[in-house]
Amino acid sequence: MIRQLTGGDRLGLGAAAQSDRSKQLRARVEDADRVVKSICPYCAVGCGQRVYVKDGAVTQIEGDPDSPISRGRLCPKGAASKQLVTSPSRVDRVLYRRPYAREWESLSLDDAMEMIADRVIATRRETWQDTDEHGARLNRTDGFASLGGATLDNEENYLMKKLYTALGAVQIENQARI
Repeated sequence: MIRQLTGGDRLGLGAAAQSDRSKQLRARVEDADRVVKSICPYCAVGCGQRVYVKDGAVTQIEGDPDSPISRGRLCPKGAASKQLVTSPSRVDRVLYRRPYAREWESLSLDDAMEMIADRVIATRRETWQDTDEHGARLNRTDGFASLGGATLDNEENYLMKKLYTALGAVQIENQARI
């Protein structure tokens, strides 16, 4: 109150209202090395996000005020999306049980992805159909299919559709179409 009466901030909206502690506070994003524009991964709305990065690690995720869709706002899930990439409980290993084994083993994500890729390539090679019995061109495989889930957003389902189509798969669906 004394600062308000003796200083130039009679309404107490500026320096008069600021405490010594609040003068020392800094924005969480102030020391970021760079800001990367992104899109929230949770739903099909496509809210814009600003991802703040320092030393290669995500330090903060906020709404992007430049986004014409969300204008800087995020829902509770979008506002908490930093946890998606920084949570110490984030799963970074895969549990795998080999055929006929009784125990699960832990694999790295890289090893699991390599294993999946090898199996997709082998299945495609073994089940590829160039033509049908009448000589009509097919260029497809019935060896694998894709069923996207409701937890995937439109962009993920779109990319899965492109991937499986490029691989020659015929059965490609997601819950939005079923």
